Amino acid sequence: MAGYTVVNLKTLEDQAPKFGFAPHLQSRFARRPLGLEHSGISHFTIAPGFRVPFGHRHADQEEVYVVVGGSARMKLDAEEIELGTWDAIRVAPAVTRGIQGGPEGAEIIAFGAPSNENADVEMVRDFWPR
Repeated sequence: MAGYTVVNLKTLEDQAPKFGFAPHLQSRFARRPLGLEHSGISHFTIAPGFRVPFGHRHADQEEVYVVVGGSARMKLDAEEIELGTWDAIRVAPAVTRGIQGGPEGAEIIAFGAPSNENADVEMVRDFWPR
């Protein structure tokens, strides 16, 4: 067996329609297809101005988000920051985070570790102000 796995992130099944977020959000998760044991990677495409309607935080998993196209606004607890193309941000596990596409939308790669199948995730409804 080879010591590597190759997956094209854009060919993975978009999970967003299953949760009613299409066409404003595309979410592709590569942890299982890549056979990752200690980390995770996801690819998100967010429509212009669309806010993912919830926030989330973790007990153990820290995450790094890289904006590879467009721009985004992230809400981190009570603070909001702007991110541009090729900006990378590390988010500590306990920080509640949410994301919104910028004026031209956003394409984002997210990395998380340690891998725990998101057993430590806590969803936060009504995270964004109305």
